[in-house]
Amino acid sequence: METIIIIAFSILSYLLGSLPSSVWISKAYHGIDIREFGSGNAGATNTFRVLGNKIGIIVLTLDVLKGVTAASLVMFLGSISHGTDRYINIQLLFGLCAVLGHLFPVYVKFKGGKGIATLLGMAIGIDYALALACIALFIIVLILTRYVSLSSILATTSFPVFAIFLFKRHEPLLIAFGIVAVIIVILTHQKNIKNLWFGDENKANLFKKKFK
Repeated sequence: METIIIIAFSILSYLLGSLPSSVWISKAYHGIDIREFGSGNAGATNTFRVLGNKIGIIVLTLDVLKGVTAASLVMFLGSISHGTDRYINIQLLFGLCAVLGHLFPVYVKFKGGKGIATLLGMAIGIDYALALACIALFIIVLILTRYVSLSSILATTSFPVFAIFLFKRHEPLLIAFGIVAVIIVILTHQKNIKNLWFGDENKANLFKKKFK
C-alpha cells in the first residue's frame, strides 16, 4: 500500500511542478505568453525582466513553493520516521518529480522554465539551513557580477560542496541529488554559459524593466 501511495505522490509532485505560474499569470494580467518575450523562458528571471518586480516576485514565490510542497509530501507517509535516510530519499524523489514537471510542464506543451526556483524550494524543504547558504552565495555573486545565470550555476554547484564540507551531510542520495542538480543547471543554461564565455550574457536589471 505504501508503494502505491509513493507512486501517487510522485505523480502529484510532477503535476504540481508542472503548474506554469509565469505562463498563466502573464496571460491573465497582460494577455501575453511570457515565453514569447525576453529570453523566451518560462521562469521567474524572465518574468522579472519582462513584467517587473510585482509579478516576478509572485512567480518566484509560487515556483519555490512547488518544490517545498513536493518535498514536504513525505510528511503524509506516517510510517516513515522524520530525518531517516528513507525519509530524505523520498523527499528527493518527490522534489525531483516537481523539478521535472517545471522543466517539462504537461499543461503547456512541455515547454517550461530552467528549474532553479523549484530546485531551491526542494532544497528548502529538505534542509533549509543548507538552502540558505546557497541563497547567500547566489545573492553575493549576483551583487558582484549582476549575472543571474552565473549566480544560479555557482549557487547550485555549491549545494553538494556545502553539504559535505560545511554541514557535514554525507547521505549518498543527498550528495547524488546535488550532483544531479548541477547537471540539470548546466544542461538548462548551456546558452547562458556560452554567452558568459564570450562576454555576451545580459546583466540583470530585474527591478526596472517592465512589459508595457
